[in-house]
Amino acid sequence: MHNHSSRSNTGQTGSLFEAARLCLQACSIEEKLQLTQLTEKNWSQGLLSLESADPPEPISEPGRPDKPVLVLPGQVPKRRLGTKPGLVALIHAVAHIEFNAINLAWDAVYRFRRLPAQYYSDWIRVAKEEAYHFQLLRTRLNELDHDYGDFPAHNGLWEMAKKTDFDPMVRMALVPRVLEARGLDVTPGMIERLHAVGEEKTIASLEIILRDEVGHVKIGSYWFKYFCDQRSLNSEKIFRELLDRYFNGQLSAPFHFEARREAGFTKTELEILRNLSSSHCETNAK
Repeated sequence: MHNHSSRSNTGQTGSLFEAARLCLQACSIEEKLQLTQLTEKNWSQGLLSLESADPPEPISEPGRPDKPVLVLPGQVPKRRLGTKPGLVALIHAVAHIEFNAINLAWDAVYRFRRLPAQYYSDWIRVAKEEAYHFQLLRTRLNELDHDYGDFPAHNGLWEMAKKTDFDPMVRMALVPRVLEARGLDVTPGMIERLHAVGEEKTIASLEIILRDEVGHVKIGSYWFKYFCDQRSLNSEKIFRELLDRYFNGQLSAPFHFEARREAGFTKTELEILRNLSSSHCETNAK
């Protein structure tokens, strides 16, 4: 269906969109990581253009290895963190999010055209950093005698990419600012639980990831506001409407308000999140 010419893999000058498509469609982990690095390098050296003969293909499944087996979110096995299987399962789950995030960043580059060069630079940087995060976690899995693919995982992040493929404004609002921002909310608690079991090596990786993810969500915030401004829309109102439409009743505390503020959330948006989740946690607040 796709014609993969060997020429494209050598990374000489060409279209950024073609290079992003190859990153997106690479199935082997090694190839995806290599192409990600190569494309970032070629873009930074000015070897890739924003010209494209072909419109983006409709979104489908990205290239990924045969494993992990993808299951519904509720079917991902829950394990206690105090045990080695629990620790490995946690690291695997975060590695899976980072692997998905590489594909999400490349899709943001590939799918949305005729945007400022800075938009592409930002999302290429995100792809490169997500690849680095994935490698940190995969190395830790290997040290614990496991590898990425050893446990089932779910496909929630990519499902949202499909739902937002028609508009970069909607994509920026919901993927970086809702799904990826969950990482800002839950990682501090994860780090705390890992401290309790003396898991310093994993904590070191998660601290790097948390720092970088603030930057990624900030990029999402910046471009979401950019698209709203371009269309003379009130970004806070639109954010609220999109949350209602796509995440009705599914957002629950905790929220890491400080990290979200740093990542470009306004006071009003933080209030919106607080109100949306208050119905979930009023019972726990007493």
